[in-house]
Amino acid sequence: MVHRPHEVTDFQEDIHVVSNAQGEAIGVIAIHSTALGPAAGGCRFWHYDSHADLTADAIRLARGMSYKNALADLPLGGGKAVLRRPEGGFDRAALFRAFGDAVESLGGAYITAEDVGTTVADMERVRERTRYVAGLHAEPGKSGGDPSPWTARGVFEAMQAAARFALGSDLDGLTVAVQGTGNVGAALCRMLRAAGARLAIADVDRRRVDALVAELGARAVSADDILAADADILAPCALGGVLNGRTIPGLKARLVCGAANNQLATEADGEALLARGIVYAPDYVVNAGGIINVSAEYLGEAPEAVERRIGEIAPRLTGILEVTARDNLPANIVADTLARRIIARGQRAAA
Repeated sequence: MVHRPHEVTDFQEDIHVVSNAQGEAIGVIAIHSTALGPAAGGCRFWHYDSHADLTADAIRLARGMSYKNALADLPLGGGKAVLRRPEGGFDRAALFRAFGDAVESLGGAYITAEDVGTTVADMERVRERTRYVAGLHAEPGKSGGDPSPWTARGVFEAMQAAARFALGSDLDGLTVAVQGTGNVGAALCRMLRAAGARLAIADVDRRRVDALVAELGARAVSADDILAADADILAPCALGGVLNGRTIPGLKARLVCGAANNQLATEADGEALLARGIVYAPDYVVNAGGIINVSAEYLGEAPEAVERRIGEIAPRLTGILEVTARDNLPANIVADTLARRIIARGQRAAA
């Protein structure tokens, strides 16, 4: 049975339950659209209060992947796997082999890779059961490996372009507040510091923060205060839904550009940012670097194809921001409309 929460009104295809060897449900695979090709999107491994919460997150993430892949001009639809992280000890290898069995059962309708909470090693376990997986160890001269550095690079280049558009400045001398310093967030911090930006950073894992403070001279901010930090740019790089009716009134940044998926809690929050004069870089536009690398690995494309497609992220964002400014429309609405048009063309072509 397909679950359709109110916040996603265009969910198109199906939900598949993922079970372990004991027959217990451990997660879901959500396929939003296959109009442009097999549904592609990573596997998130996280704590959820309920199966309903997990499923709702999977659906929103799958939709974001459809839009991300469409705007990145990839021959892929959108999907996402979300697995609930067990409390206490568990057999991680067995869990991801069971997930691999679920991916294999879909016969190529869904292609998986890393996302929050998963690693290259996890995808190697998945590969033991299915070939419909990417984000594996890269071979010399070929695309592949951990997609997070590519995600960070795309966000960095997009932020450079957005800062010039919205703030009339390069990143040198600007302050960027980075929420989340995992693999993508940490890589982004290093690029920003090399470009001369000042850093305010926060993470629920204090060890990550302390390491970057020592390495980059960043300023540590509490996780509760980072969204309202005194900064020119806010870069959400953790989980979604952080831009909402409670947090937007307190933002001091004039530009939001980060790697997290589904940063807006609701579609109306894009309107709220516009009303406050805050420029928003739609998350699935700027964080497409990871799936671009995953796509190239899966399709057997050369690393040059990854470089070229990631180089197109910043100009694509600038085009969206130009429409936003010209028509006084929220950036998320502009991006969503473009993505839906591309997907609709794919549906008509397949009919």
